[in-house]
Amino acid sequence: MSNSLGKLLVVTSFGESHGRCVGTIIDGCPPGLQITADEIQREVDKRKTGIASTTREEDDRVEILSGVFNGYTTGAPICLLIWNKDIDSSDYERMRFIPRPGHADFTAFMKYGGFNDFRGGGRFSGRITATFVMAGAIAKKLLKLKGIEVLAHTVEIGGIKAELKGFDEIKENVEKNLLRCADLKASEEMTRLIKRVKGEGDSVGGIVEGIAINVPVGLGEPVFDTLEGELAKGLFAIPAVKGVEFGSGFSTAGMRGSENNDPFAISDNKIIMLTNNSGGVLGGISNGMLIVVRVVIKPTPSIAKSQQTVNVKNMQSTQLTVGGRHDTCIVPRAVLAVESIMAITLYDLALRSSGGRIFLEVD
Repeated sequence: MSNSLGKLLVVTSFGESHGRCVGTIIDGCPPGLQITADEIQREVDKRKTGIASTTREEDDRVEILSGVFNGYTTGAPICLLIWNKDIDSSDYERMRFIPRPGHADFTAFMKYGGFNDFRGGGRFSGRITATFVMAGAIAKKLLKLKGIEVLAHTVEIGGIKAELKGFDEIKENVEKNLLRCADLKASEEMTRLIKRVKGEGDSVGGIVEGIAINVPVGLGEPVFDTLEGELAKGLFAIPAVKGVEFGSGFSTAGMRGSENNDPFAISDNKIIMLTNNSGGVLGGISNGMLIVVRVVIKPTPSIAKSQQTVNVKNMQSTQLTVGGRHDTCIVPRAVLAVESIMAITLYDLALRSSGGRIFLEVD
């Protein structure tokens, strides 16, 4: 397995959905960053249960095991951990050899010879994103020291699209509803849809948009470690992500160059672009504009409807109705994961761009 992300800021995720714990190790955080468990906890709490989500209720209390002393990072690896407490693996024992359609049960079983922890999806569970969010809390604070801010929000669920909003309005409105959608009217419509779909025993997906502001020109390491490439790699580690696009994305296929190009201009003695079809990236390098990325989240594979599948042990066809505790829509949980992956990746690239220079000072 490959469980680490980054080169200078290296984040390693560990644990399984129904194992004893989930956690993360952050290596490369400079010494002198003031951080508390409560700050990390506030980020983790944002990904907790919401509308029509799993009935699994975890405290998700963050523990700092190493790398922080007297409220400051020491420069040593930071180990953060959350204990799993509300575990019920009975439905997974029943489905041990019956892979859920749309889930990683089949591929994980085949790749690891059946030795993988299948309970709750094991390493392939959405619960693993809690480890991303813990590490992301550290990365976000490091970025803020340079004035860089990362924000993600729900822009579509089940075909219902939110209206475009400015950064400040997005930042304010995402805290006003459980779907973390900046369009409050659309969030109400999305909520009604999710509740209806849950009653039908089905699930629904959507799109999360991530934005980073005040990113300087120059982040990204072409030709293989481009900004888009590194971000996409991290974002595809989020379970259920099936597509990533930057700026105008796939819609650029229908544009002409004169429409898609972002004209250069000068404002306050600074070079800017008048539009941002590029999503803040040119040639794999940040261009100083907003980084804008959209992430497609597929519908939750675990649904109450009967589905065609097979028994991998006796090699016979069968039907499966998934029991247990599952989100009808995992898009709201993915919002925090998108933010966190963006923050981790951007800080790692910032370190690479600066030659790993440490800029914090001890008070």
